[in-house]
Amino acid sequence: MSVRRLVRRMIEKALRVQVIPIGHLALAFEWEHLRRFFTHFAIDCVFDVGANAGQYATMLRTRVGYRGPIISYEPIPELATKIRAAAALDGGWFVEELALDAVEGHATFNVFASDPFSSLHAASAAAEQQFPTHLRLERRIDVRTGTLANELARYQARLGFKRPFLKMDTQGHDVSVAVGAGDRLRDLVGLQSELAIGRLYVDAPGYAEALEFYRGRGFELSALVPNNLSHFPRLLEIDGIMFRQDGPG
Repeated sequence: MSVRRLVRRMIEKALRVQVIPIGHLALAFEWEHLRRFFTHFAIDCVFDVGANAGQYATMLRTRVGYRGPIISYEPIPELATKIRAAAALDGGWFVEELALDAVEGHATFNVFASDPFSSLHAASAAAEQQFPTHLRLERRIDVRTGTLANELARYQARLGFKRPFLKMDTQGHDVSVAVGAGDRLRDLVGLQSELAIGRLYVDAPGYAEALEFYRGRGFELSALVPNNLSHFPRLLEIDGIMFRQDGPG
């Protein structure tokens, strides 16, 4: 931990405040909203799909104050290894080197120069033109795919949770992940999904199509959070935080 971050944490703990770095106000809104959401809905397990290097799980621990189990899914081997190292001292953080999809099997995964952009989808021509450095294809790897339905069943048998929350950040593949939950999608209390304002990936649904899919399965919007602060002034993607009124009792 850097000296600056350590000092910030000390100030926050001593004064019971949050010190927000310049340019990160939208992130603070996400932290606060998730804190209220997790408390209100008594979330007792988080499925972190498209974990990258574990940033979301770390944010839940350090900013949201969530202490329940987290299962992080990341198909890029070196990133999965990095998450395992971060989770080594956290008995409630589980790591799966797996891509979630609509079906089980294997798939080709595109690893781009900026790994957060990596996806089961190819980059669109417009996105490649707009972000030639970030979306430079470095390699393609064969990955194992699983379904959320099977993962929910497997971990529920292991952990006994009752009020799970799903976070997805799969670069154009969130709806396919949700499709893979089948009827078990109704077991989720809430979800957080990346919604595309601009089409960065081939064959990926736009935000209106994705919202229609979730609403058709009983989810309602709780918040919209911009998640591409580094691309100001463009709004390329936004996270939708959603809940089910008829979720698990």
